[in-house]
Amino acid sequence: MSNASGAAHAVRIGTRGLSLRIRLRSLAPSTTALAALAGLLVLLAALASVLATHDPDTVDMAAASQDPSAAHWLGTDALGRDLYSRLLYGARISLLGPALVIAGATVGGVAVALACAWHGGWLDRVISRVNDVLFAFPGLLLAVLAVAVLGPGLTAPVVALAVAYLPYMARIVRGVAVRERRMPYIAALEASGMSAWRINLRHLLPNLTPFIVAQATAAFGSALIDLAGVSFLGLGVQPPISDWGLMVSEGQSSLLAGAPGQSLMAGGLIVVTVVVFNLLGDTLIARTDQEDAR
Repeated sequence: MSNASGAAHAVRIGTRGLSLRIRLRSLAPSTTALAALAGLLVLLAALASVLATHDPDTVDMAAASQDPSAAHWLGTDALGRDLYSRLLYGARISLLGPALVIAGATVGGVAVALACAWHGGWLDRVISRVNDVLFAFPGLLLAVLAVAVLGPGLTAPVVALAVAYLPYMARIVRGVAVRERRMPYIAALEASGMSAWRINLRHLLPNLTPFIVAQATAAFGSALIDLAGVSFLGLGVQPPISDWGLMVSEGQSSLLAGAPGQSLMAGGLIVVTVVVFNLLGDTLIARTDQEDAR
């Protein structure tokens, strides 16, 4: 068997056997249910303009702090705005922000992890030390500093938290990438003359994708909590934009006045969303670990 055919055979074993570890049809019922709940939350956010019954920013002081009714299904806030509509629209920012954080951290972290795993040596050591330094800075602290420099809004906290999450993703993926780098099919591809770029992009990265997706899903909940905390402090998106963390903060006065609906419902959605994504991520991680053990 020639080097080229041997490499092709190794690729078939490596890539086809490892890159498609997670298949929808083979997921456990609990995992499917969690994925369906996560998909439902995203769908509700995407269809907010269709499902909302009122303009989320319309102020009606005559209807302030009302209980749930036929006109306002979940009641109103202290400014008479419909809570049901604001929660739906708030889901857009509350889910988009963490998605951007995780996307940025994943792209950067995976690139760093692949570079460390492939080259090793001094590059790996230097990047590992830089990651150690970044570990010392809490994500919320970086977000507050970014807001102080760039001003409040969604952009500054998202960029800061993406930087804060990047070393975590890089370190986790690096460990798996180093192990994958030592697999026989990688050596066969190198022996066949394939470039490092092609090996990483066409074979190594696809084989790591299930693990990366699982880790990113698990980290989504943490990013959501961090961004909700930033919004709660008034450093994220600004009124009248609807955001779950901001709604919890705005509902504090009503909470003390005996109308806890806004804070409780917004806080409850944060909790539910975090639990769903954390459980889904943990389940996917466990599944990839089981596949690796086989």
